[in-house]
Amino acid sequence: METEALQAASQVDFSMWGLFARATLTVKLVMLALILSSFWSWSIIVQKIISYRAARREAARFDRAFWSGEPLDELFDEIGPDPSGRAQRVFAAGMSEWRRSHRDDGAMIAGAQARIDRSMDVAIAKEADELQAGLPVLASVGSVTPFVGLFGTVWGIMNAFIEIAEQQNTNLAVVAPGIAEALLATGLGLLAAIPAVIFYNKLSADADRLIGGYEAFSDEFSTILSRQLDG
Repeated sequence: METEALQAASQVDFSMWGLFARATLTVKLVMLALILSSFWSWSIIVQKIISYRAARREAARFDRAFWSGEPLDELFDEIGPDPSGRAQRVFAAGMSEWRRSHRDDGAMIAGAQARIDRSMDVAIAKEADELQAGLPVLASVGSVTPFVGLFGTVWGIMNAFIEIAEQQNTNLAVVAPGIAEALLATGLGLLAAIPAVIFYNKLSADADRLIGGYEAFSDEFSTILSRQLDG
């Protein structure tokens, strides 16, 4: 009896595709949702890694140019009012308001310092929104997909027991395929969740460091303009 059960089990396809093909429609939909979630997460992860590296390089280049001793007006004329770099956009926001705050006689309009600070704060907030876009998706995938996979597993095991009851047979050939395809859903859920959680934490920290750098630059630039206003 045991020999027959083992022979029957050996004839079952336990590959991932075989388990997927044997699964019920509900479990198949769960697996497809988990696979799509995993691809979605990885697309965000790759895009953010590339974007953050470019932002760090751009910030380093601009930092060197800013502290090179070149007059700020000339630097602003070089990059223009709508530059492509994130750090440059924060600088351009402050310089644009600085120039708009000059009257025709050369004097400054009252409240220039506060307006310049607000302009840079708004620019930083916009950059922060762009940098953090997509991170909530990683957080959602990391927290939800294990439970989605668990749902698929519970559903698959329930159907496996129903099949056992209908066939009135508990040998390995009947039990193993249903349990295996059910556990595959949990495995796919963890496969989607683990990278999403790891990279969410890493990318969130990277975004915070970039935003903190823009805020530090804004404070330094504001101090420089404040000295000129007082002078």
